[in-house]
Amino acid sequence: MKYQVFTYRERQGVARPGVLIQARLYDLRGVMGEAHPEWRCVDDLLADWSDAHPFLRELAGDVSEKPELANDALLVMDDIEFLPPLTRCGVIYAAGANYRDHVEAMGKAMNMKLNLDPKADGLPPWHFIKAGQAALSGHKEHVAFPAHSKMLDWEAELAVVIGRKASNVSVESALDYVAGYSCANDMSARDNLKRDQVDVSSPFRFDWIGHKCFKGACPLGPYLTPAEFAGDPENLGIKLWLNDELRQNSSTSNHLYTVADQIAYLSARLDLLPGDILLTGTPAGVGMESGVFLKRGDVMRVWIESLGELETRLV
Repeated sequence: MKYQVFTYRERQGVARPGVLIQARLYDLRGVMGEAHPEWRCVDDLLADWSDAHPFLRELAGDVSEKPELANDALLVMDDIEFLPPLTRCGVIYAAGANYRDHVEAMGKAMNMKLNLDPKADGLPPWHFIKAGQAALSGHKEHVAFPAHSKMLDWEAELAVVIGRKASNVSVESALDYVAGYSCANDMSARDNLKRDQVDVSSPFRFDWIGHKCFKGACPLGPYLTPAEFAGDPENLGIKLWLNDELRQNSSTSNHLYTVADQIAYLSARLDLLPGDILLTGTPAGVGMESGVFLKRGDVMRVWIESLGELETRLV
């Protein structure tokens, strides 16, 4: 039985794990009762995913058949605050320029001849690291507009959450190491990438911290959907609305490098660990392509097929 997990906080309460079963929100500990007291948060589930997932799948089936047994654990959407699903995530690895339509659109906007099929030319995937726990924000969270930017951009992305240690894995087996998927928004301060006062030949001209890392820079959630229930990660619809205007409308079928390609590449260089997050790139339709950027009061909604919808408001 399908389920999705999340992390929430009751008004002025502590962070607790929750579970979504057949459109109903439950406190996970309330549904589980005395079983597995060591699973106190979603991060604990990931650390024990090989046991946690089958247990939760069976639990979801029991609740689906007899929902009255879990009535005491029911949550009211308006009474809770969604937090990022992971409260102590590992490293956030982010793929750069990984959608064919995005690369084509950026090439036209910037008058550059960008490679539309780097994989065919034998080039490996390209990643940067985004700050971890300090950069995460939750569903419907109000994120402060970073003071250092006037060109803040949006990027709807499929987030991949690692469920077991992956070390030098093959492309063929890479998806076996995925616990689940979530919606993400890789917000980017475009005017911080280059330091104009530094010579163009200098390797110190580029500032990836200023560009990609600030408080709330990585909205994530609302749910972590187990891989079993997410569908083919290379065939999911992905959309982003800005103030209810559709800006991004694509599919993960436009990936230049698949999720499996990226996991295999990264795991050949270092171990991927439970709780690590992989952002897999964004499709066409970002602000940089048109010169339209975010402002205070803007609301973004990221939707990914079978995963849910993530909302963020800038203040």
